Amino acid sequence: MGTEPIAEVTPRRRRLSLSSQIVLAIAFGTAAGIFAGERMLALQPVAEGYVKLLQMTVLPYIAFSLVGGLGALNRDQASRLGSRVGVVLLVLWSVALLGVFCLPLMFPKIEAASFFSTTLLDDSAPFNLIDLYIPSNPFHALANNIVPAVVLFSALLGIALMGVAGKQTAVEVIQTLNHAVARLARFVVLLTPFGLFAIAAITAGTLDPAEVERLEVYLACYLTVSLFLSLWVLPGLVAALTPVPHFALLARNRDALVLAFATGSLLVTLPMLAEQARLLLREHTTLPPADERLPDLIVPAAYNFPSAGKLLSIGFVLFAAWFTGAEISPGYYPALGATGVLALFGSVNAAVPFLLDMFRIPADTFQLYLATGVVSARFGTLLSAVHTLAVAILGSCAVAGVLHVNTGRLLRFVGTTFLLGVVLFGGTRLLVGRFAGQPYEQHKVLASMETLRDRGDAVVYRGAAPPLGAPAGSVLDRVRERGHLRVGYFEDSLPFVFTNARGNLVGFDVDMALQLASDLGVRLELVPADARMLTTGLDADSYDLLMSGVPVTADRAMSVLFTTSYLDETLAFLVLDHRRAEFTSWDAIRAQPGLRIGVPAVPYYLKKIHAELPNASIMIVDGGPQSLEKRSPELDALALTAERGSAFTLLRPQYSVVVPQPRPLKIPLAYVVAGRDHEFASVIDAWIGLKRKDGTIDELFAHWIQGARATTATRRWSVMDDVLGWGK
Repeated sequence: MGTEPIAEVTPRRRRLSLSSQIVLAIAFGTAAGIFAGERMLALQPVAEGYVKLLQMTVLPYIAFSLVGGLGALNRDQASRLGSRVGVVLLVLWSVALLGVFCLPLMFPKIEAASFFSTTLLDDSAPFNLIDLYIPSNPFHALANNIVPAVVLFSALLGIALMGVAGKQTAVEVIQTLNHAVARLARFVVLLTPFGLFAIAAITAGTLDPAEVERLEVYLACYLTVSLFLSLWVLPGLVAALTPVPHFALLARNRDALVLAFATGSLLVTLPMLAEQARLLLREHTTLPPADERLPDLIVPAAYNFPSAGKLLSIGFVLFAAWFTGAEISPGYYPALGATGVLALFGSVNAAVPFLLDMFRIPADTFQLYLATGVVSARFGTLLSAVHTLAVAILGSCAVAGVLHVNTGRLLRFVGTTFLLGVVLFGGTRLLVGRFAGQPYEQHKVLASMETLRDRGDAVVYRGAAPPLGAPAGSVLDRVRERGHLRVGYFEDSLPFVFTNARGNLVGFDVDMALQLASDLGVRLELVPADARMLTTGLDADSYDLLMSGVPVTADRAMSVLFTTSYLDETLAFLVLDHRRAEFTSWDAIRAQPGLRIGVPAVPYYLKKIHAELPNASIMIVDGGPQSLEKRSPELDALALTAERGSAFTLLRPQYSVVVPQPRPLKIPLAYVVAGRDHEFASVIDAWIGLKRKDGTIDELFAHWIQGARATTATRRWSVMDDVLGWGK
């Protein structure tokens, strides 16, 4: 008998868990970004496509889940659970939101300022609960990603379905559709390693080191709040209101909490959490056997509602506002909290972009949220697991009638929590202050700016220049005859004319003057001018044109000849940072008694401010924005334009520019023609029209006023270029 060959057993290769794949994807993506640098921007379509896929299934899932889940209940079940467990949820949501609103207390104060942005002129629409929550057209809400309206409509439809005869077939169809959407969502989840690889690579390849420090601020603050809520606040609240001890709740559920943290999935731990909640109630309370099974109903039902871990993601919106220099004042916290709760009935991947857009925070900060998710999501899931336990135990005790409020024990818990919070949040604030401690350098950006293009050189006079002699013909004839154009300028007319760090005269109107001389085929001379010429007239013996950001006013037009307007500025107020909320609207300004406003010595400005603020004390000031610094004890604000004020805040970041709403007031700028020469004025008018059409004015506005290309673009450091030298 032959010997049978022994079958060779090949062990099956174990597949990495999704959480392990995610960690590896982010690690490899970060390494790829450090290695290749900005070349990783080629993966931008992959990153954007992944984010859109994540959001694609969210609203259908919300609608089917709420309609099917609520519709399957009967009225008695809904009434019993809804009235008592609903109160428990509201309490836990309030606690979680309080933790969210404590996050900004830990953000260090940083000096921040920026160039002029058109967002200063936006009139933020008032927060309208009716429009946001009650959809007149549910399909419009679905199509436009209005999450709160979708949630409310779906919930109401589910409640209506409870009392419909023969609803079982409809419920089964809806639940089947929900399962199909869930399968599609699981397929998208399988793509997570690829999407996060692309996001990590782009972030690591392009992120500025200063921004990395600020992301560390978010992670440190987030971890502090999440662990404080997970390990102390929620278990302590359960211990204060029920017989279940603090330590027992955490110890009994140790395995489930570790599993939730390791996998980043609350769903996989629900059976364990329900079982351990039953055992805790059996060991530490006297609930009837029938009520001991309440966690089996409450735990899966609570999964459909936002958990504390989800609500903590609202804190990213507050961080994004701090990160980008936007502002969400405490007065908007109730709106943020209420909207966030409803939005988070769905996925955070839909809720966070929605909230960012609602508060006018740049949408691209959402990619930073995804990049930090590998760390924050695990701590958030841990908090969600503890939240689910708290709902199960507090809800069961509330339904069974064994939840008691012991005033003394509750006060001791609140007092201890307050002291611990002060220590933790204060310590974290001191710690993260080092992360964001980079020195303020925006003033160097302004001082280093140069002319946008090479339009030739100019002869710059810092004092009086030789007289030109009165023109025999028109100013234009004289310019052509002598071969140079003499333009007057006002010293320190930031950002239209100013001296940079190299001692060069630069600015919007310097670039325009160079362009005009180039187009006329002559050289340029720049000569300082006296502001009194705006009332006495521009002397043709010394100048051809005045180009220095001159506002057009009716009284000035009686003394000098203006060209057509080439730019409009916006009336604004320059105030200290901590007072900018007081000047956001004309009504808010009028409501302040004894207000002292500094106004330039221009009759037009004086009349406008007095008309809008008849009860304010108007003080005439000279010297531009610097006068607010010199006279700050006696002035509450300085009236000037948003475009000039924004440039000044780069030098003095403790100040902010505020454009009061509604009806921003516009002020036109024009050039002054010497000798009231209408022939030369018509030539300049035609030239200004041409510069509008060919994009020159827009290009210079973006550069000098908005800061586009204010610094020379530097290539991001990478191993490929700077270590191996492969890209050189």
